[in-house]
Amino acid sequence: MTNAADTMPFAKLMGVTVTEATPERIVGELLVRDDLCTAGGILHGGAIMAFADSLGAIGGFMALPEGAIGTTTIESKTNFLGGAKAGVTVRGETTPAHRGRNTSVWQTKVETADGKPVALVTQTQMVLWPR
Repeated sequence: MTNAADTMPFAKLMGVTVTEATPERIVGELLVRDDLCTAGGILHGGAIMAFADSLGAIGGFMALPEGAIGTTTIESKTNFLGGAKAGVTVRGETTPAHRGRNTSVWQTKVETADGKPVALVTQTQMVLWPR
């Protein structure tokens, strides 16, 4: 399987790896590196949000209606639930909450490899149409 995140330069820079991508579920992993952390070696909130946004964007792209040319995030809300230390891998699982003609809504659960909750992210993707 080609890593869908490789088509997104920032996701590739972060090291996002997509392990599953279907219209119903996108799963990805991110190794928590020191350069993605805050002081104290804990995964930065912005890195968590960017990880989830990358997975949701893949879902949004996969849900595009016929004739659409792309998608972009127009809203995102993150509930931080716990930390992830440098050296561990976090896993994100994204599922659709809504898929419509002009928007789709995706929910991403981020947790550590041992199942400890890190964040719950809900984002809205807007469908882009040709002009």
